[in-house]
Formats: sequence, structure tokens, C-alpha cells
Amino acid sequence: MATIYKNLIKQGEGSLDFVTTTDTVSSGMWAGGAGNITSFFTSSAQSASNGQYYLDVYSANPQSDSTAQPQFSVAYGHFHGSGSKGLKGTAGDRASAAIYRQVANLVLAAGTDRFTFANQHTVAQGDPKNSVFILSVARQQLREKMDPGNWELHISGGIDLEAGQGHGAERTAKAQRFPVKLIDDSSTVSQETSLGGRVFNIVSGSLVGGTTIKTAAASQGSGSYGLFYPDLGLLVFNGFSLNLNAALGESTGSNSLGDNNNNFFNAIASGSYFSARREEVIDSQHYFCRVGNADFNYSANPTFSLTGSFTQQTFIKNPRTFITQVGLYNDDNELLAIAKLSKPLLKSFSREAIIKVKLDF
Repeated sequence: MATIYKNLIKQGEGSLDFVTTTDTVSSGMWAGGAGNITSFFTSSAQSASNGQYYLDVYSANPQSDSTAQPQFSVAYGHFHGSGSKGLKGTAGDRASAAIYRQVANLVLAAGTDRFTFANQHTVAQGDPKNSVFILSVARQQLREKMDPGNWELHISGGIDLEAGQGHGAERTAKAQRFPVKLIDDSSTVSQETSLGGRVFNIVSGSLVGGTTIKTAAASQGSGSYGLFYPDLGLLVFNGFSLNLNAALGESTGSNSLGDNNNNFFNAIASGSYFSARREEVIDSQHYFCRVGNADFNYSANPTFSLTGSFTQQTFIKNPRTFITQVGLYNDDNELLAIAKLSKPLLKSFSREAIIKVKLDF
């Protein structure tokens, strides 16, 4: 008699036929599971509609590739609204002030309205707490969280401090040759927590050949490069430090469109490198489908039997079938999932099998 269903043994009924496991998986964060991006594009349509607030950044040109999806967004925030149109208390968007407060409300403690960066100090050029550059990873790329210690971003225009400061044209030439290479300091410091979850400093360094921090956050003369919130996929850059070392051309004019979002994007595009990995906690259910020697040796397929007779004489004493897929059913015999084998599995009275089906959530 042909077997149609076979019950899985539940906990308390004997050896388990299904178990649940939890694993942390790291993978490339960008489109198609890629680990890095070297080409960067924006959308003219998105820039025209709300580009004064943020710019979506793609790894493929959305004008020619209809499947291109945003990988991350960049924005500029200023505590006083500088670099954007509008004045406090009057008509106007003051987009940079809105961005600053939106991000501050997301990650800073109650009663704290400004970002503070390691080794930060007031300088003649202005209060370094006033401006930030924001990079936020798209949800479909982030999925759950970024993997600390596994991202590196190059921003064009950085000055190679080890080669000497230089002056005038010499300094500009060095700035063009040596991009700022940024990572986080999770490899050397204990994590801190915030409203946005874990937080680390953004520092100069590289992952090539192993993590190497060039300048620790506490030693960065202009203050650390920013703060990294892996659980949000959020990088908040110290506007003063980044502009000083990467020559972004930050515009802080009052009631003027500074185009700082575009300046930040251009610096990233010129750096031509952003590698990153994401972390996901994957819950998996493993079903051990045990096929005994007397199970599933008959088939209702017309190639096996027709009008009650075997189609092959050899089946009379030695019926054989091929298992090609396994169906998982609920208690009402409703099909919930199908697992397909990579190749058909021969089954007979002289053969048994255990087929493991894995479902990830």
C-alpha cells in the first residue's frame, strides 16, 4: 500500500524530527550581495523632488537600469539651518536644520540636542557641533544591522599627514592624491550604547591586510570623524573634521542653498570605494524526514502503475520509486512548503534515507 503522509515526531514523543537553531550570518551588504561599491550614481528625479533634504545613492545608473535600487542616502544637517533656504521664525524649509534635529532625536539622549565627537573642541572657524554629514544605509540592503569592523569608506580630498602638510598648490595636489579612508574603532574600544543602539567612533584607517587604525578618535586634532550606529546602519560624520580633512567645500551661508548634499555625494563618488558587510540573526528550522525501507516504494504516477498493474515487470518483486521533492503539511493536510532535491533519490525496500529540510526565517 502506498504511503502518502508520514508524521514528524514532536518533542516528548521520542527522538526529535525537527529542531530550531539560531545563527549570526555576515554577508556583503550591497546589491546582489556584493561586498563593495566602486561606482556611485544619483537619480535626477529624486534630486529634483526632495534633493534639498537628501540624495539617494545607487551602485548602478537608475537612468539606464530600471532595476537599480538605492544603496544608501546622504544628507547634510546644520543645527542653525545654515546651508539651506529659510530663516528661523520666517517662511522657508531650513532643510539642514530639519535633518539635524531628525537624526539627533533618533540617537541622542533626552535633553541633548547636539552631537559631540571625541576630542572635539571649539575653534576659531566656528563651533564644530553645528554641522554633520549623514549616511544612512537603505533598509533593503541593511536588513538587520551593519557588521562593526567590516566597513571602509573612501572620501576624496584627504591629506596624507605622514607625507607632510605642504602649502598652497602642493597641499591641494596631496589632497587629491590621498583620499581619507574611514573605518570604525570597534576593534580597539568597548562598545557604548545610545538610543540608537551600539555606537562607535569613525576614525581614519583601513581594513586591507587586517584592521589598521591610522589615527585614534582621541588623537584626531580636529575631533573624530564621526559616530557609527551599526544597529541603524547610520553614519554621522563630524562636519568640521570631514570638511577640514577632505575639503568638501561645505557651505554654511544663511538662507542660501549650499548644495552640501551634492558636495558630500561627489566626495564619496570620487573616493570610489565603499565596502561593507551586514549581520543577520537567522532562525532556522531543520526537519529530518526519515524514509524507512518500507516507505514510499509505490507511486500513483501512471508511469509506475496503470489500471492496477505495474507498468514494468521488474516492479512486481522489487518496486522502486524516485523521490524528487518533499512536502511539509499541517495537521489538516494543507501543504505549507515544498523542498526539491538537487537530483532524484532512488527508493526501494532495500534502501532508507534521511532527508533534511531547512527553513530560514
